[in-house]
Amino acid sequence: MQNVAAHAPGTLRPPGPEQPVRPIPAPGGQSDTGPVQSPSMTARLADIATQAGVSEATVSRVLNGKPGVAAATRESVLAALDVLGYERPVRLRRRSAGLVGLITPELENPIFPALAQVIGQALTRQGYTPVLATQTPGGSTEDELTEMLVDRGVSGIIFVSGLHADTSADMQRYEQLRAQGVPFVLVNGFSAKVQAPFISPDDRAAMRLAVTHLVALGHRRIGLAVGPKRFVPVLRKIEGFHGTMREQLGLTSEEVEELVQHSLYTLEGGQAAASALMERGCTAVVCASDMMALGAVRAARRLSLEVPRDLSVVGYDDSPLIAFTDPPLTTIRQPVTAMGQAAVRTLLEEIGGTPAPHSEFVFMPELVVRGSTASGPGPGTAAPARS
Repeated sequence: MQNVAAHAPGTLRPPGPEQPVRPIPAPGGQSDTGPVQSPSMTARLADIATQAGVSEATVSRVLNGKPGVAAATRESVLAALDVLGYERPVRLRRRSAGLVGLITPELENPIFPALAQVIGQALTRQGYTPVLATQTPGGSTEDELTEMLVDRGVSGIIFVSGLHADTSADMQRYEQLRAQGVPFVLVNGFSAKVQAPFISPDDRAAMRLAVTHLVALGHRRIGLAVGPKRFVPVLRKIEGFHGTMREQLGLTSEEVEELVQHSLYTLEGGQAAASALMERGCTAVVCASDMMALGAVRAARRLSLEVPRDLSVVGYDDSPLIAFTDPPLTTIRQPVTAMGQAAVRTLLEEIGGTPAPHSEFVFMPELVVRGSTASGPGPGTAAPARS
Protein backbone atom coordinates (compact mmCIF):
# COMPACT_ATOMS: atom_id res chain seq x y z
CA MET A 1 0.00 0.00 0.00
CA GLN A 2 1.36 3.35 -0.92
CA ASN A 3 1.35 5.82 1.93
CA VAL A 4 0.98 9.54 1.47
CA ALA A 5 1.89 11.38 4.66
CA ALA A 6 0.39 14.80 5.11
CA HIS A 7 3.77 16.47 4.67
CA ALA A 8 5.45 14.32 2.03
CA PRO A 9 4.48 11.43 -0.24
CA GLY A 10 6.28 8.14 0.24
CA THR A 11 5.91 4.41 0.13
CA LEU A 12 4.70 2.31 3.04
CA ARG A 13 5.23 -1.42 2.74
CA PRO A 14 3.11 -3.79 4.83
CA PRO A 15 4.90 -5.48 7.73
CA GLY A 16 7.24 -8.12 6.40
CA PRO A 17 10.86 -9.21 6.20
CA GLU A 18 13.69 -6.78 5.73
CA GLN A 19 14.20 -7.96 2.14
CA PRO A 20 11.54 -8.93 -0.41
CA VAL A 21 11.10 -12.51 -1.54
CA ARG A 22 12.99 -13.20 -4.76
CA PRO A 23 12.62 -16.10 -7.20
CA ILE A 24 14.52 -19.10 -5.93
CA PRO A 25 16.77 -20.60 -8.59
CA ALA A 26 16.22 -24.29 -9.22
CA PRO A 27 18.81 -25.47 -11.78
CA GLY A 28 18.12 -28.62 -13.73
CA GLY A 29 18.61 -31.82 -11.80
CA GLN A 30 18.05 -30.16 -8.44
CA SER A 31 14.98 -30.39 -6.24
CA ASP A 32 12.02 -28.04 -6.55
CA THR A 33 13.28 -26.11 -3.59
CA GLY A 34 16.47 -25.29 -5.48
CA PRO A 35 19.99 -25.19 -4.10
CA VAL A 36 20.81 -25.04 -0.44
CA GLN A 37 18.89 -22.11 1.06
CA SER A 38 19.69 -19.86 3.96
CA PRO A 39 17.66 -20.33 7.16
CA SER A 40 15.92 -16.99 6.54
CA MET A 41 14.82 -18.04 3.03
CA THR A 42 13.60 -21.38 4.36
CA ALA A 43 11.63 -19.58 7.03
CA ARG A 44 10.05 -17.34 4.40
CA LEU A 45 9.06 -20.35 2.30
CA ALA A 46 7.53 -21.97 5.37
CA ASP A 47 5.55 -18.83 6.21
CA ILE A 48 4.18 -18.54 2.69
CA ALA A 49 3.39 -22.26 2.50
CA THR A 50 1.51 -22.13 5.81
CA GLN A 51 -0.49 -19.08 4.75
CA ALA A 52 -1.39 -20.62 1.38
CA GLY A 53 -2.02 -24.12 2.74
CA VAL A 54 0.45 -25.78 0.35
CA SER A 55 3.91 -27.34 0.52
CA GLU A 56 7.16 -25.39 0.41
CA ALA A 57 8.00 -27.16 -2.83
CA THR A 58 4.80 -25.80 -4.38
CA VAL A 59 5.68 -22.29 -3.23
CA SER A 60 9.10 -22.63 -4.84
CA ARG A 61 7.58 -23.83 -8.13
CA VAL A 62 5.24 -20.83 -8.23
CA LEU A 63 8.00 -18.34 -7.44
CA ASN A 64 10.22 -19.81 -10.15
CA GLY A 65 7.46 -19.95 -12.75
CA LYS A 66 7.59 -23.75 -13.00
CA PRO A 67 4.72 -25.61 -14.70
CA GLY A 68 2.55 -28.25 -13.04
CA VAL A 69 0.78 -26.00 -10.53
CA ALA A 70 -2.99 -25.53 -10.73
CA ALA A 71 -4.18 -21.98 -11.40
CA ALA A 72 -6.12 -21.85 -8.13
CA THR A 73 -3.08 -23.03 -6.18
CA ARG A 74 -0.86 -20.49 -7.93
CA GLU A 75 -3.30 -17.70 -6.98
CA SER A 76 -3.34 -18.92 -3.36
CA VAL A 77 0.45 -18.66 -3.17
CA LEU A 78 0.47 -15.19 -4.73
CA ALA A 79 -2.29 -14.07 -2.37
CA ALA A 80 -0.21 -15.38 0.56
CA LEU A 81 2.70 -13.23 -0.62
CA ASP A 82 0.43 -10.18 -0.62
CA VAL A 83 -1.07 -10.90 2.80
CA LEU A 84 2.32 -11.48 4.43
CA GLY A 85 3.75 -8.31 2.88
CA TYR A 86 6.30 -9.91 0.56
CA GLU A 87 6.91 -8.40 -2.85
CA ARG A 88 5.98 -10.57 -5.78
CA PRO A 89 8.79 -11.47 -8.21
CA VAL A 90 8.68 -9.01 -11.10
CA ARG A 91 7.33 -11.46 -13.66
CA LEU A 92 4.47 -12.43 -11.33
CA ARG A 93 3.27 -8.93 -10.56
CA ARG A 94 -0.13 -8.00 -11.86
CA ARG A 95 -0.62 -4.79 -13.75
CA SER A 96 -2.45 -2.40 -11.44
CA ALA A 97 -6.04 -1.69 -12.41
CA GLY A 98 -5.50 1.80 -11.00
CA LEU A 99 -4.97 3.74 -7.80
CA VAL A 100 -7.57 4.01 -5.05
CA GLY A 101 -7.19 6.63 -2.33
CA LEU A 102 -7.86 5.90 1.34
CA ILE A 103 -8.07 8.93 3.64
CA THR A 104 -7.99 8.42 7.41
CA PRO A 105 -7.99 11.07 10.17
CA GLU A 106 -4.98 9.55 11.97
CA LEU A 107 -3.21 6.27 12.69
CA GLU A 108 -2.64 6.52 16.45
CA ASN A 109 -5.99 4.89 17.19
CA PRO A 110 -5.35 1.19 16.38
CA ILE A 111 -8.75 0.82 14.72
CA PHE A 112 -7.70 2.96 11.75
CA PRO A 113 -4.61 0.91 10.79
CA ALA A 114 -6.72 -2.24 11.19
CA LEU A 115 -9.36 -0.90 8.84
CA ALA A 116 -6.71 0.39 6.41
CA GLN A 117 -5.14 -3.06 6.30
CA VAL A 118 -8.45 -4.77 5.46
CA ILE A 119 -9.25 -2.22 2.76
CA GLY A 120 -5.73 -2.32 1.33
CA GLN A 121 -5.70 -6.12 1.08
CA ALA A 122 -9.15 -6.20 -0.50
CA LEU A 123 -8.12 -3.62 -3.11
CA THR A 124 -4.88 -5.47 -3.88
CA ARG A 125 -6.76 -8.71 -4.47
CA GLN A 126 -8.84 -6.87 -7.08
CA GLY A 127 -5.76 -5.54 -8.83
CA TYR A 128 -5.87 -1.98 -7.46
CA THR A 129 -3.06 -0.13 -5.73
CA PRO A 130 -4.20 1.53 -2.47
CA VAL A 131 -2.78 4.94 -1.63
CA LEU A 132 -3.03 5.76 2.09
CA ALA A 133 -3.35 9.46 2.89
CA THR A 134 -3.33 10.32 6.58
CA GLN A 135 -3.97 13.64 8.24
CA THR A 136 -1.41 14.72 10.81
CA PRO A 137 -1.47 17.63 13.25
CA GLY A 138 -0.46 20.77 11.40
CA GLY A 139 -0.36 18.86 8.11
CA SER A 140 -2.65 18.61 5.12
CA THR A 141 -6.41 18.84 5.51
CA GLU A 142 -8.88 16.33 4.12
CA ASP A 143 -9.62 18.69 1.23
CA GLU A 144 -5.91 19.02 0.39
CA LEU A 145 -5.40 15.26 0.52
CA THR A 146 -8.45 14.76 -1.69
CA GLU A 147 -7.11 17.25 -4.24
CA MET A 148 -3.72 15.53 -4.24
CA LEU A 149 -5.32 12.12 -4.85
CA VAL A 150 -7.49 13.45 -7.65
CA ASP A 151 -4.41 15.03 -9.24
CA ARG A 152 -2.76 11.60 -9.13
CA GLY A 153 -5.63 10.20 -11.15
CA VAL A 154 -7.10 7.82 -8.58
CA SER A 155 -9.99 5.65 -9.72
CA GLY A 156 -11.88 6.34 -6.49
CA ILE A 157 -11.54 7.34 -2.84
CA ILE A 158 -12.62 5.77 0.46
CA PHE A 159 -13.03 8.26 3.32
CA VAL A 160 -12.83 6.87 6.88
CA SER A 161 -14.24 8.97 9.75
CA GLY A 162 -13.86 12.10 7.65
CA LEU A 163 -15.67 15.42 7.54
CA HIS A 164 -18.80 13.58 6.43
CA ALA A 165 -19.13 12.54 10.08
CA ASP A 166 -18.97 16.16 11.32
CA THR A 167 -22.39 17.82 11.44
CA SER A 168 -20.75 21.25 11.42
CA ALA A 169 -18.82 20.63 8.17
CA ASP A 170 -19.86 21.81 4.71
CA MET A 171 -20.98 18.75 2.74
CA GLN A 172 -20.73 20.59 -0.57
CA ARG A 173 -17.13 19.37 -0.87
CA TYR A 174 -18.41 15.85 -1.61
CA GLU A 175 -20.83 17.05 -4.27
CA GLN A 176 -17.96 18.91 -5.92
CA LEU A 177 -15.94 15.68 -5.89
CA ARG A 178 -18.81 13.79 -7.49
CA ALA A 179 -19.10 16.51 -10.14
CA GLN A 180 -15.47 15.78 -11.04
CA GLY A 181 -16.49 12.20 -11.80
CA VAL A 182 -14.56 10.63 -8.91
CA PRO A 183 -16.42 7.71 -7.25
CA PHE A 184 -16.19 7.58 -3.45
CA VAL A 185 -17.50 5.74 -0.40
CA LEU A 186 -17.84 7.17 3.11
CA VAL A 187 -17.12 5.02 6.18
CA ASN A 188 -18.28 5.71 9.74
CA GLY A 189 -20.58 8.72 9.55
CA PHE A 190 -23.66 9.77 7.62
CA SER A 191 -25.17 12.87 6.04
CA ALA A 192 -28.44 12.98 4.14
CA LYS A 193 -26.97 15.92 2.21
CA VAL A 194 -24.45 13.68 0.41
CA GLN A 195 -25.49 11.36 -2.39
CA ALA A 196 -23.09 8.49 -1.82
CA PRO A 197 -22.86 5.01 -0.27
CA PHE A 198 -22.13 5.01 3.47
CA ILE A 199 -20.68 2.15 5.55
CA SER A 200 -21.28 2.35 9.32
CA PRO A 201 -21.41 0.26 12.49
CA ASP A 202 -24.69 0.38 14.39
CA ASP A 203 -23.66 2.76 17.19
CA ARG A 204 -27.11 2.71 18.82
CA ALA A 205 -27.09 -1.08 19.00
CA ALA A 206 -23.57 -0.96 20.42
CA MET A 207 -24.77 1.10 23.37
CA ARG A 208 -27.69 -1.25 23.92
CA LEU A 209 -25.27 -4.17 24.11
CA ALA A 210 -22.95 -2.40 26.56
CA VAL A 211 -25.63 -1.01 28.87
CA THR A 212 -27.64 -4.25 28.90
CA HIS A 213 -24.49 -6.15 29.90
CA LEU A 214 -23.75 -3.76 32.77
CA VAL A 215 -27.33 -3.66 34.00
CA ALA A 216 -27.35 -7.47 34.08
CA LEU A 217 -24.28 -7.27 36.32
CA GLY A 218 -26.19 -5.08 38.77
CA HIS A 219 -24.87 -1.62 37.85
CA ARG A 220 -27.26 1.31 38.12
CA ARG A 221 -24.94 4.31 37.86
CA ILE A 222 -23.52 3.81 34.37
CA GLY A 223 -21.64 6.62 32.65
CA LEU A 224 -20.88 7.25 28.98
CA ALA A 225 -17.55 8.74 27.88
CA VAL A 226 -17.75 9.99 24.29
CA GLY A 227 -16.13 12.42 21.89
CA PRO A 228 -17.32 15.88 20.80
CA LYS A 229 -21.07 16.15 20.25
CA ARG A 230 -20.87 17.42 16.67
CA PHE A 231 -19.91 14.00 15.29
CA VAL A 232 -22.61 11.67 13.95
CA PRO A 233 -21.26 8.48 15.65
CA VAL A 234 -21.26 10.35 18.99
CA LEU A 235 -24.85 11.51 18.55
CA ARG A 236 -25.92 7.98 17.70
CA LYS A 237 -24.14 6.50 20.71
CA ILE A 238 -25.86 9.06 22.94
CA GLU A 239 -29.24 8.16 21.43
CA GLY A 240 -28.66 4.47 22.06
CA PHE A 241 -27.40 5.13 25.59
CA HIS A 242 -30.36 7.36 26.45
CA GLY A 243 -32.92 4.91 25.10
CA THR A 244 -31.48 1.88 26.88
CA MET A 245 -30.96 3.65 30.22
CA ARG A 246 -34.54 4.96 30.19
CA GLU A 247 -35.92 1.58 29.17
CA GLN A 248 -33.95 -0.63 31.55
CA LEU A 249 -33.43 1.64 34.56
CA GLY A 250 -36.44 3.94 34.32
CA LEU A 251 -34.35 7.11 34.32
CA THR A 252 -35.53 10.42 32.91
CA SER A 253 -33.72 12.09 30.01
CA GLU A 254 -32.34 14.69 32.42
CA GLU A 255 -30.98 11.98 34.73
CA VAL A 256 -29.34 10.15 31.83
CA GLU A 257 -27.80 13.35 30.47
CA GLU A 258 -25.95 13.83 33.77
CA LEU A 259 -24.21 10.52 33.06
CA VAL A 260 -22.80 11.58 29.67
CA GLN A 261 -19.33 13.13 29.56
CA HIS A 262 -17.76 14.52 26.38
CA SER A 263 -14.00 14.40 25.92
CA LEU A 264 -11.32 13.49 23.35
CA TYR A 265 -10.83 10.11 21.67
CA THR A 266 -7.53 9.59 23.47
CA LEU A 267 -6.22 7.85 26.56
CA GLU A 268 -6.02 11.21 28.33
CA GLY A 269 -9.54 12.08 27.18
CA GLY A 270 -10.86 8.82 28.57
CA GLN A 271 -9.08 9.40 31.86
CA ALA A 272 -10.59 12.88 32.24
CA ALA A 273 -14.09 11.70 31.32
CA ALA A 274 -13.98 8.68 33.65
CA SER A 275 -12.71 10.83 36.52
CA ALA A 276 -15.67 13.18 36.08
CA LEU A 277 -18.13 10.29 35.90
CA MET A 278 -16.73 8.62 39.01
CA GLU A 279 -17.17 11.93 40.82
CA ARG A 280 -20.87 11.53 40.00
CA GLY A 281 -20.93 8.10 41.59
CA CYS A 282 -20.71 5.91 38.49
CA THR A 283 -19.70 2.30 39.10
CA ALA A 284 -19.38 1.52 35.40
CA VAL A 285 -18.26 3.50 32.35
CA VAL A 286 -18.96 2.81 28.69
CA CYS A 287 -16.30 4.41 26.47
CA ALA A 288 -16.52 5.40 22.80
CA SER A 289 -13.12 3.89 21.98
CA ASP A 290 -10.69 1.37 23.43
CA MET A 291 -8.13 4.13 23.93
CA MET A 292 -10.62 6.04 26.08
CA ALA A 293 -11.34 2.83 28.01
CA LEU A 294 -7.66 2.41 28.83
CA GLY A 295 -7.75 5.98 30.11
CA ALA A 296 -10.71 5.06 32.31
CA VAL A 297 -8.71 2.18 33.80
CA ARG A 298 -5.87 4.59 34.52
CA ALA A 299 -8.31 7.04 36.17
CA ALA A 300 -9.54 4.31 38.51
CA ARG A 301 -6.02 3.32 39.48
CA ARG A 302 -5.09 6.94 40.16
CA LEU A 303 -7.83 6.81 42.81
CA SER A 304 -6.48 3.51 44.20
CA LEU A 305 -9.52 1.69 42.79
CA GLU A 306 -9.43 -1.65 41.00
CA VAL A 307 -10.98 -2.58 37.68
CA PRO A 308 -13.36 -4.37 37.67
CA ARG A 309 -13.86 -4.69 41.43
CA ASP A 310 -14.58 -1.00 41.98
CA LEU A 311 -15.24 0.18 38.44
CA SER A 312 -16.38 -1.75 35.37
CA VAL A 313 -15.15 -0.46 32.01
CA VAL A 314 -16.43 -1.22 28.51
CA GLY A 315 -14.47 -0.12 25.43
CA TYR A 316 -15.43 0.24 21.80
CA ASP A 317 -13.64 -1.08 18.67
CA ASP A 318 -11.88 -4.27 19.91
CA SER A 319 -8.61 -2.92 18.61
CA PRO A 320 -5.66 -5.29 17.99
CA LEU A 321 -3.93 -6.38 21.23
CA ILE A 322 -6.75 -5.01 23.41
CA ALA A 323 -7.41 -8.55 24.68
CA PHE A 324 -3.96 -8.49 26.30
CA THR A 325 -4.33 -5.38 28.47
CA ASP A 326 -4.49 -5.58 32.25
CA PRO A 327 -7.26 -6.44 32.81
CA PRO A 328 -8.28 -7.73 29.37
CA LEU A 329 -10.82 -5.22 28.11
CA THR A 330 -14.50 -5.95 27.70
CA THR A 331 -15.43 -4.08 24.55
CA ILE A 332 -17.78 -3.66 21.63
CA ARG A 333 -16.22 -5.18 18.53
CA GLN A 334 -16.58 -3.18 15.34
CA PRO A 335 -17.07 -5.51 12.34
CA VAL A 336 -13.90 -4.15 10.74
CA THR A 337 -13.39 -6.93 8.20
CA ALA A 338 -16.98 -6.89 6.99
CA MET A 339 -17.07 -3.09 6.82
CA GLY A 340 -13.74 -2.80 5.02
CA GLN A 341 -14.62 -5.42 2.45
CA ALA A 342 -18.05 -3.87 1.92
CA ALA A 343 -16.46 -0.46 1.36
CA VAL A 344 -14.20 -1.90 -1.34
CA ARG A 345 -17.01 -3.85 -3.04
CA THR A 346 -19.21 -0.78 -3.05
CA LEU A 347 -16.49 1.46 -4.45
CA LEU A 348 -15.62 -1.01 -7.20
CA GLU A 349 -19.29 -1.12 -8.19
CA GLU A 350 -19.20 2.67 -8.41
CA ILE A 351 -16.03 2.55 -10.50
CA GLY A 352 -17.52 -0.14 -12.73
CA GLY A 353 -20.55 1.97 -13.56
CA THR A 354 -23.09 -0.05 -11.55
CA PRO A 355 -23.34 2.13 -8.43
CA ALA A 356 -24.74 0.78 -5.21
CA PRO A 357 -27.76 2.54 -3.69
CA HIS A 358 -26.82 5.92 -2.25
CA SER A 359 -27.82 4.93 1.24
CA GLU A 360 -26.23 3.64 4.44
CA PHE A 361 -25.13 0.05 4.95
CA VAL A 362 -25.20 -0.59 8.71
CA PHE A 363 -23.23 -3.41 10.33
CA MET A 364 -24.07 -4.99 13.69
CA PRO A 365 -21.34 -4.82 16.37
CA GLU A 366 -20.64 -7.56 18.91
CA LEU A 367 -20.12 -7.51 22.67
CA VAL A 368 -16.86 -9.19 23.70
CA VAL A 369 -16.83 -9.91 27.44
CA ARG A 370 -13.42 -10.12 29.06
CA GLY A 371 -11.99 -9.07 32.39
CA SER A 372 -12.81 -5.37 32.84
CA THR A 373 -16.45 -5.80 33.88
CA ALA A 374 -17.87 -7.48 37.00
CA SER A 375 -20.86 -7.38 39.31
CA GLY A 376 -21.86 -3.96 40.52
CA PRO A 377 -22.95 -2.92 44.03
CA GLY A 378 -26.25 -4.34 45.21
CA PRO A 379 -29.40 -2.20 45.55
CA GLY A 380 -28.93 0.51 48.12
CA THR A 381 -25.17 0.05 48.22
CA ALA A 382 -23.17 3.22 47.79
CA ALA A 383 -20.50 3.52 45.17
CA PRO A 384 -16.89 3.24 46.38
CA ALA A 385 -15.60 6.40 48.00
CA ARG A 386 -13.52 8.63 45.73
CA SER A 387 -10.47 10.13 47.34
